[in-house]
Amino acid sequence: MKPMGPIPPEFAGPQGALTIAGRSAEDWMRGRDGPLFVYDPAIVAARVARFRAGFPSIDLHYAIKANPFPPLLSVMAEMVDGFDVASAGELAKVAGLGKPVSFAGPGKRDAELTAAIQGGITLNLESEGEATRALAMAERLGIRPRLAVRVNPDVELRGSGMKMGGRPSPFGIDAERVPALVRHLVAGGADWRGFHIYAGSQALDPQAIIDTQAATIALAARLAEEAGQAPPLVNLGGGFGVPYFAGDTALDIARVGEALEQALHARPAILADSRFAIELGRWLVAEAGVYLARVIDRKDSGGETFLILDGGLNHQLAASGNFGTVVRRNYPLALAHAMGAEPVETVSVVGPLCTPLDRLGDRVALPSGRVGDIVAIFLAGAYGASASPAAFLGHPPAGEEMGPFARA
Repeated sequence: MKPMGPIPPEFAGPQGALTIAGRSAEDWMRGRDGPLFVYDPAIVAARVARFRAGFPSIDLHYAIKANPFPPLLSVMAEMVDGFDVASAGELAKVAGLGKPVSFAGPGKRDAELTAAIQGGITLNLESEGEATRALAMAERLGIRPRLAVRVNPDVELRGSGMKMGGRPSPFGIDAERVPALVRHLVAGGADWRGFHIYAGSQALDPQAIIDTQAATIALAARLAEEAGQAPPLVNLGGGFGVPYFAGDTALDIARVGEALEQALHARPAILADSRFAIELGRWLVAEAGVYLARVIDRKDSGGETFLILDGGLNHQLAASGNFGTVVRRNYPLALAHAMGAEPVETVSVVGPLCTPLDRLGDRVALPSGRVGDIVAIFLAGAYGASASPAAFLGHPPAGEEMGPFARA
């Protein structure tokens, strides 16, 4: 038997049938031929409220790569201060939602730069070449472009699941080259919007995030001094993790927020009038989503029991251990009709694909599972449907639904 990660607290308490956004899993799946992602916006709203309480002076941006489901974006527009996108496709999803947008990512095509400049979007520049192209396009269009500089910092976020700084990188511009670029942008007539400094993701160590944020503030001040320009905005990135695996504990964001407020109170004078933002995706939405799939077969092989579902890594790649992790570990999962019931067997939960990688639960302890039962895989609100190879082997895509949102 191998351990599973902790079920999110909103789902861990009730015994019996799993309820998501006020409806049972069976009700969500009734009449549906295939798996389903269900998102509870009340959980997202609770995460936003926790952020606001812990970071009262910081803008909150939603990185839509975590989950670009259009109904969720509409709800997010009522709760966050801005959106961060990484493609023209994502940009189209937030058009018309009435929030400031910033556009990051290496390799932006000319059409993407043009669309962003025409739409008044802040471009987070990833290279000097991209800066040159953006300035030239803006001149041809007769529009003053909103340009920020993404910095490849000389620090990294300790313990992060995916490091984004402190090393050679396709992301951002090496810190020592940033001041000259800022001066070039200002001289070229750009509306310089500041710095985007992102050092890593999926960190659960509050002290590591505190140290990284302090180093980021110091770096922003140093770069601003060398450039002779105070940044209107410093995007501190995000990096807030969620507890996916056994032994993980939830991030103490109150501690992180208190330390950041203290650091900003003592920030260097050149940043006195700068606004600060944190860009979050996973932390806001991961725990709000559940992936539901039915058992279509049960078999024994070589002394091991398999529950075979009608969906797998084609819908929920991350839970199979093939997205963003090095060592395969078990996401939390359960039989939806038997929450809290005592386990009676050890089984492996797998999908229908012709690959041994399609394993969603590796030798986990569960109540007895039968054909027709619904298996719930938690922490499915981030990097699920949109980050999985839905076309692989031609199986149908999973559905997506969202519960009702109680507006204030």
